[in-house]
Amino acid sequence: MLVDVHAHLWKGSYEENKKTILRLAEKYHVNRFYISSLGSLYPDKEEIAELNGATCAFIKEHPELISGYCYVNPSLENSLETLRRGIEDQGMSGMKLWVATFCDDPRVYPLAEKCIQYGIPILIHSFYKAVHQLKYESLGENVARLAARYPEAKILMAHLGANCYTQLKPVRYLKNVSVDISGSLYRKGEVDYAVKMLGVRRVLFGSDAPEANFLVSCGQVEESCLSEREKALIYGGNAVRLFDRSVPAGSISEKERK
Repeated sequence: MLVDVHAHLWKGSYEENKKTILRLAEKYHVNRFYISSLGSLYPDKEEIAELNGATCAFIKEHPELISGYCYVNPSLENSLETLRRGIEDQGMSGMKLWVATFCDDPRVYPLAEKCIQYGIPILIHSFYKAVHQLKYESLGENVARLAARYPEAKILMAHLGANCYTQLKPVRYLKNVSVDISGSLYRKGEVDYAVKMLGVRRVLFGSDAPEANFLVSCGQVEESCLSEREKALIYGGNAVRLFDRSVPAGSISEKERK
């Protein structure tokens, strides 16, 4: 099983991106993609509606392959209604936070509480940069504060925080936080380090397609020192558990963590 928990459609390139994702699915036998549609850094209501509409359309076109995250801008007063519509009316499976606010901004709290009610994961863009850090780009410490406040929330921290050696430490003991390997800097050993820090059940496969190299993400897993069973969990088993709404956040037994 191969499940990519982190892929995108980009505003202005919807159809081109769809073709790339479908081609990847066929070539690499991907069972499911979880996508979000993105555009400007600080989208208004109209843009948010357009982006989620693009995700919804792709889901309807390929329901056997495509699932989606409802993208919200927490600074907008209609963000809760956007989330409700995305999950209840548009059939999405999670919520996406990008860079419109920090993920631990108080305006995120009602959204996190609603995600807990739905039993859905929150995908958080987390990306440390040595230079040109975006104004509201969340880091591991931001993710940790949200996760500690809401231990019932299923949180998926994207990109290994872009520097797993510094950004995973704040979330190490927060069992409701998982991470994906999408769009990381492709350093050998990062998957092994993430598993050592968090346990194999909290590491998920993602590619950041279409702009990132899908095969390199696969290579990160293949070049790890993990067993075939552990690789299978990263490739798909952990995603199945995360998106199962009947499974509470962090409900991994000690036996399963080994």
